[in-house]
Amino acid sequence: MTIELGILIAIGGLIISFQAYQLNKTKDLKTDSQESAELKAELGYIRKGVDDIRIDSKANEKQMAHLSERVTRVEESAKSLHKRVDNMENKGVEHIG
Repeated sequence: MTIELGILIAIGGLIISFQAYQLNKTKDLKTDSQESAELKAELGYIRKGVDDIRIDSKANEKQMAHLSERVTRVEESAKSLHKRVDNMENKGVEHIG
């Protein structure tokens, strides 16, 4: 009878061990699924941030191109003004001399 009791205890221990293993396996799957969902959400936030940065960058590029055109026009206008001032000075010098 002690041998049968030992076998029953061993089988009971195996069943409990197997059930504990299955329970831990299920918990691990739930934890992995939750972590995967969190990573996907974080990647989504990062993707949106990168898209926002790209949009801002394109807007800045357009603004820089516009400012570059304006600076070029101002430089041309200043060059023209300097020529007119130089001509006025030269004419003024001729009248004096």
